[in-house]
Amino acid sequence: MEIVFIAITASLIALLFSAYLIRGVLKYESGTGDMVKISEAIREGAMAYLNRQYKTIAIFAIVLTVILSIAINWQTGVSFIVGAVFSAAAGYIGMNISVRTNVRTANAARKGGLKEALPLAFRGGAVTGMAVVGLGLLGVSVLYYFFNDPFLIVGFGFGGSLISLFARIGGGIYTKAADVGADLVGKVEAGIPEDDPRNPAVIADNVGDNVGDCAGMGADLFETYAVTAIGAMLLGAILIGNEIAVLYPIALGAAAIIASIIGIFSVRYTGGDIMRTLYKGAITAGLVSAILFYFITDYMVANSDGFKNFSVLDLYIPTLIGLGITISLIVITEYYTSTKYPPVLGIAKSSNTGAATNIITGLAVGYKSTTLPVLVVVAGILGSYSFAGLYGVAIAAMAMLSVTGIIVALDSFGPITDNAGGIAEMANLDSKTRKVTDALDAVGNTTKAVTKGYAIGSAGLAALALFTAYVYELSSLGVIKVEEFLLTSPSVIGGLLIGGLIPFLFAALTMEAVGVTAHQVVEEVRRQFREIPGIMKGEADPDYARCVDIVTIGALKKMTLPGLLAIVSPLLVGFILGPIALGGLLIGCIISGLLLALTMSNGGGAWDNAKKYIEDGNYGGKGGSAHKAAVVGDTVGDPYKDTAGPAINPLIKAMNTIAIIFAPLFAIVA
Repeated sequence: MEIVFIAITASLIALLFSAYLIRGVLKYESGTGDMVKISEAIREGAMAYLNRQYKTIAIFAIVLTVILSIAINWQTGVSFIVGAVFSAAAGYIGMNISVRTNVRTANAARKGGLKEALPLAFRGGAVTGMAVVGLGLLGVSVLYYFFNDPFLIVGFGFGGSLISLFARIGGGIYTKAADVGADLVGKVEAGIPEDDPRNPAVIADNVGDNVGDCAGMGADLFETYAVTAIGAMLLGAILIGNEIAVLYPIALGAAAIIASIIGIFSVRYTGGDIMRTLYKGAITAGLVSAILFYFITDYMVANSDGFKNFSVLDLYIPTLIGLGITISLIVITEYYTSTKYPPVLGIAKSSNTGAATNIITGLAVGYKSTTLPVLVVVAGILGSYSFAGLYGVAIAAMAMLSVTGIIVALDSFGPITDNAGGIAEMANLDSKTRKVTDALDAVGNTTKAVTKGYAIGSAGLAALALFTAYVYELSSLGVIKVEEFLLTSPSVIGGLLIGGLIPFLFAALTMEAVGVTAHQVVEEVRRQFREIPGIMKGEADPDYARCVDIVTIGALKKMTLPGLLAIVSPLLVGFILGPIALGGLLIGCIISGLLLALTMSNGGGAWDNAKKYIEDGNYGGKGGSAHKAAVVGDTVGDPYKDTAGPAINPLIKAMNTIAIIFAPLFAIVA
């Protein structure tokens, strides 16, 4: 159990470091009175939405806690509610500090330029990252200490998945409905710049950046981290049957926390490429993790009989494979979403002939972008399997997720810098400041895109570990032998087809929700432009609160049905068609969900940056025909990359954790 205490200690260090970063961020000045006023409006809107969202989700959480406690056991019920609370806390902490860092970043850009603004924005994002891994590892370690059985803590992952699912859906609907509404009327119809204070939807748009990308991503990677650790622990128990194999994954997580802290401290801007500065932190964390992983593996193999069938290299190389997958996915995603490379440049060029060719090219880029990530994931699975079997695959996934802290820091950097640019625009700061915030925002768009690729790829590996645990649990219950789970079975094929369908239906529901809510925002912005004299001349203030209220109500109403789909579908298939059909459903959902999420995330990111490339003065710049076409493409891509695509991650893992939890009941009716 000493490994458990080491993991608990490391998690507490992560949380203390997060508090240290918060203190450092809040020491910076907030800027002028106008900047503070705008920032407070964004903060109040974001917190009001998150509080209302959590109150809504709490109803589901309480009901499910009771059901799990009665139908399964009280330990699963306790684990579930702890996971839900911790996931909500991760999102809450992340957004709370992000809405305070944005204005300070804008002011740092005004006073100290890139040298001061860049590390501030990054450390603001790092608060979320360290909170995510700290709470994730703490929850898994403490629950395992008390229950001493990884099957009894699966509920912790399900609780995290539930919060993440609704946070991704609700936050995604909010942010993209506001963004689409603001762009269609502001940029396209009125011809005013992005983040122009005359746009009634501008505050809602900035609020959305936080509820979608900060709170949503924080909750998303929290549950991915948690379920990956639990999945690896389950396979350690099932396949090896020794406690040291159960504890090895959390030992890797503890080591990576120290590595991530070192990586965060290494981010210093000394001039040159901004992206390279940020990548320095990620590379440092990866290298230090690789070194620590070797010593941990050597120690655990040398001092235990639990790994008598594996050498040090058999276990260590899968950890390197996991880190290699992380690097590969980041590089590939940047290629497809950065303005430096042909995919985005091709979309920008196609905008010269109108919105139709822009959309066609963007769709093609999204489809093509699935190829290399899938091949990398397949290579990672086969490579890690060759050294340590299915347990090796789970270890590769855990190594990949172990650096979540610094990856989330990169992701949260995006909405912080986006908001900083918006505040600078609305507060009428000088062009020198805007140049700095624009440069940070451009990089932030890329970091948001590359971290989504990482999240999707890691979700695929995590879900595979969970699926494997489900199949072996069915075997232990006498439902089926593992080797009899065949594609020739009609039940498996039927489940595969239903599972492949669910991500498409889920994506349709979430995108439809964005469209309906965005329509309401468009009509409201048009109404205000029409009925409130003086807005366009800057002589009257728009009613920002009305647009905030529209997207808040829309997001909360529309998130319920997609969320229920993730919970109800595995239960219906498991009880009606049987646990074997459910196994097919899970693998079908993993395959189609992985591909669809990659297509949406990368395609949407490419559309976004193609628009930014044109706005930088290429192909006629802002206001030209190419720009208008690019805005349409970006508008189509918005719900792709920030609503439907990211929400598929928790969908996949929620369905797999439900399957594991309810497997004994499915076996009874089989």
